[in-house]
Amino acid sequence: MRSVRMRILLTLLVLAVVGVGGWQLLPSQDSGGATIKVGTTDTVTSLDPAGAYDAGSWALFSNVFQSLLTYLPGGVSPVPDAAKNCSFVKGSLTTYTCELRDDLTFGNGDKVTAEDVKFSFDRVKKIHSDVGPASLFSTLKSVDARNLTVTFHLSSPDATFPFKVATGAGSIVDHAHYPADALRVGSRVDGTGPYELTAYTKGKQVLLSPNSHYRGAVSTGSPVELRYYADPDALEKAWKAKDIAAATRQLPPAVLAALDTSDPDQRVYEAEGSETRNLYFNTRSGSPLHDTGVRRAMAWLIDRDQLAESVYDGTVEPLYSLIPTGITGHTTSFFDSYPDRNSGKARKLLKSAGVSIPVKFTYGYGLGSGAAAAEAKELKRQLEASGLFEVDVKGYEWTDFQKRWATGKLDAYAVGWVADYPDPDTFAGPLVGTGSTMNTGYSSKSVDGYIAGSRQFADRSRVADDFRKLQQDIAEDVPAVPLWQRKEYVVTGADIGGGQFLADGNGVFRLWKLDWI
Repeated sequence: MRSVRMRILLTLLVLAVVGVGGWQLLPSQDSGGATIKVGTTDTVTSLDPAGAYDAGSWALFSNVFQSLLTYLPGGVSPVPDAAKNCSFVKGSLTTYTCELRDDLTFGNGDKVTAEDVKFSFDRVKKIHSDVGPASLFSTLKSVDARNLTVTFHLSSPDATFPFKVATGAGSIVDHAHYPADALRVGSRVDGTGPYELTAYTKGKQVLLSPNSHYRGAVSTGSPVELRYYADPDALEKAWKAKDIAAATRQLPPAVLAALDTSDPDQRVYEAEGSETRNLYFNTRSGSPLHDTGVRRAMAWLIDRDQLAESVYDGTVEPLYSLIPTGITGHTTSFFDSYPDRNSGKARKLLKSAGVSIPVKFTYGYGLGSGAAAAEAKELKRQLEASGLFEVDVKGYEWTDFQKRWATGKLDAYAVGWVADYPDPDTFAGPLVGTGSTMNTGYSSKSVDGYIAGSRQFADRSRVADDFRKLQQDIAEDVPAVPLWQRKEYVVTGADIGGGQFLADGNGVFRLWKLDWI
């Protein structure tokens, strides 16, 4: 299958080492086998793959669970991991089969079977958690298991289904230890990934040990301690104090902007990633943002350039479409429809909608989520400067915030989105399709039609027209407003290698690639 080619730019800063002709390839005597400490502001919503659909949880799942397929660094097509091979039945995009490896075992010694795979997919659909990944499997009708063969039956052609199998949603769990119709509670994990979870303190720390029983597409790495920080400032403090050997999502914007590439004590990696951030609106009847005219008025007032400079110190790029630059189907639909700030046009739309001015609504954001608080303050300023809106800004702890938008309790909310897989579909169905994980209440037959139509092309270079039309509809209906996209930054100490492989836009967080050098 030919897939969209992402522009993955890896910038590796090679450090000058005086008197040394090349890098030492083996760990030094002092650091060999030592635990690598990695810091992040990401949050783990759940240790159960059926109950989480967020970057922090999936970053952990990439390491402790195994899917039938995975992505190698820079890869745009999934390769077998827990599977020996996978393919669509010839001539069909509605039946997908995988042959499971016969040498996989869970940490407790239980052998992994095709029934475990079927069970894992079935429970995601059955549990259908408000904050889970069930929406990714909207085309999955049923799963059969026989011997080592797993067969997926789809309700409609879906060339993107293998991409979704390779995500955290496709994590394989032990049917003997996970409930079929409820999320597993507690801090235990039974997976077959390259790491075993040996300790977990929610919101604080994860300890990972190499899994000697792992069999699959990648290799195991050094022991890792993943530390979770409440906000970017706390992560920066830990980095400067050398409490951690690597820092990723997300140091403060000012720190990222000031990274010194000549500093011999650190290595800095940038990837032209596909992380975006959108402002979503509750479009349901009864919401102050229900009327399309009100949402269009807001689109006329948002200044992305000012947001990028004043809040993010130029470390993000203004975004005018759901699909970021470098991905097939990218357009500038919002720039074309709303080319500049225009309070006059915004006021006219509100008068035509017959709403009271100023329009009052609540804007929610996740506490500790990068520069979300400063971003909320700036967007409030921009909208209220016109005299047309009155914005009540409220920050919520991440899991509370996630549940509030998932249950339709917020009027507007800004959420970052890290690509699940390297295909434009990940910026469409999950965000604006009917029943999307963003839960705006928006539903459009034409948008759903473009999504379904694009999935009929195994040659993913042929989907651009569908996604261009989709994004034009979104610019007209405005269930969301794109704000920005940014690169993926990873900073490590000079004695840590592999940072360039940690994350590169295809949804996999490769802690096993980090090593002492």
